[in-house]
Amino acid sequence: MTFKPAHLLVVLLATAIPAMAQNIATVNGKAIPSSKVELILKQAKAQGQQDTPQLRAQIKDRLIGMEVLLQEAEKTGVAANSEVKTQLEVARQQILIQALMREYVGKNPVSDADITAEYNKAKAQAGDKEYHAYHILVEKEDDAKAIISKLKGGAKFDELAKQSKDTGSASKGGDLDWASPATYTKPFADALVALQKGQFTETPVKTEFGFHIIKLDDVRTAKFPTQEEVKQQITEGLQQQKLQTYQQALMKKAKIQ
Repeated sequence: MTFKPAHLLVVLLATAIPAMAQNIATVNGKAIPSSKVELILKQAKAQGQQDTPQLRAQIKDRLIGMEVLLQEAEKTGVAANSEVKTQLEVARQQILIQALMREYVGKNPVSDADITAEYNKAKAQAGDKEYHAYHILVEKEDDAKAIISKLKGGAKFDELAKQSKDTGSASKGGDLDWASPATYTKPFADALVALQKGQFTETPVKTEFGFHIIKLDDVRTAKFPTQEEVKQQITEGLQQQKLQTYQQALMKKAKIQ
């Protein structure tokens, strides 16, 4: 069969159009594939942006600008710089590791049963009460005893709290706000729950931070969030646990010298 010139032109156009449609632009003869737009668009949508013609145009302009700079970087030879090579290798490794992690999480998803079990565990640990505590933290036990003596003599807790090592609460009279005892170290929590409202510890409480004088202001029923409110947080935490277990298993099998 013999093609006439007009027929040949039609065939050439028919084969060229799909290839051109796969690229958003060419810069100095180098094509920028539309797949790059789709990748950036996917990331933008994950952050809450809408797929609009304006956004696609912005992405296209950004990719063209990047391609111009990339070609200039290659022309000037910066890619041969040893530091640049190291940075490129680190970036490559991070991308591969992140892809591996996403694949592992996809194949080993966190189940609803896992989320419920973790939620119930956290709720049980938190308890059903919250405590409004104040404290004064000092380095030496003798200093703590001296403060207790002053409190017994009528000194104001908030005034003495100004000398506390805990600078975050010292300016607020030692106020730690409302919290579950589970958020504190065990010696502190045990001493706190043993107090009656308005009481302070008459013996210094030792923790890894120093010596505390603790005062209980009030107690109330705990306001624990619903499972739905913390579902995403729990899911991410369990995913991290799975990934850590996965990494540890790989390290055990690896020959490390």
